[in-house]
Amino acid sequence: MAEYFKAIFKGFLLATYICAACPVMANSDAVRFSENVNLSLRRTVDLLLRANGDSLSQIPPVKQVDANTFSVQMEHMFDYDKLPETLQRSFDSYHIDRPYSVAVLNCETGEVSLGYQFFDLNQPGGVPCRGRSREEGCYMLQVRFTPEAAKPQATGNTWLLITVGGTLAGLGFITWTRSRHKKRPDAEPQEAAAPHSRIAFGNSWLDTTNQALYNGQSTQKLTFREAKLLTLFVRNANQVLERDAILKSVWEDEGVTVGRSVDVFVSRLRKMLVADPQVKITAIHGVGYKMEVHC
Repeated sequence: MAEYFKAIFKGFLLATYICAACPVMANSDAVRFSENVNLSLRRTVDLLLRANGDSLSQIPPVKQVDANTFSVQMEHMFDYDKLPETLQRSFDSYHIDRPYSVAVLNCETGEVSLGYQFFDLNQPGGVPCRGRSREEGCYMLQVRFTPEAAKPQATGNTWLLITVGGTLAGLGFITWTRSRHKKRPDAEPQEAAAPHSRIAFGNSWLDTTNQALYNGQSTQKLTFREAKLLTLFVRNANQVLERDAILKSVWEDEGVTVGRSVDVFVSRLRKMLVADPQVKITAIHGVGYKMEVHC
């Protein structure tokens, strides 16, 4: 009986330690991430200024707008064509691998002058709007990272305490009632997750594997048909798609198609993309639809 209660006591001690340590570790990771982003942005600004022949101007402090958004002001227009590679090399130097979007804002109006997504770096056309002329002035370089999965809350820790304690209590009871116990088999190694297929367009990007649309600060889950239709539009951006071709590509496997289905699903996609001013799905009267993607 003494061994039984001893096992229970050890189980609760272990669970309590885990619950206390998890928030501290999570907070430490967030602080370390913020510090690395701060250093990466300062390094990027320094390299851009030096590329313009400026080695004397003081670099303003990096501001953290929220947990995932950082910005730094640049008094003079920099070489935008050098920004993507310079910024990515800086992130690589500090081992930052989270997806992100970049916006160059006008200091006075706050309007987005230029911008791109992390996944544009690997697109055939590269980062949009390269080589375009830009006006001199004050600009704000803003980087927004894709939010990480939510961490378990305090309630989750309580359940962890109960679960672990209860499990070990049961194991203690088995130890007390039996003279021997069987060794638990090692868990089989999990297979590596398949790489995601991501397609960037405008200020958004589509994850076809997980059927998710990432637009600025929001993430929207798509149905199978919504994801299939949006993929068709993105891969044929700025091209007119006939209604019959859309029905055949997206609904052909159902055998029976209804022409009205296209209009209903296009309406849904328009609502999801309303936050991205660079993307618009336009109806071509009597023909079909066209997704317009602007710089």
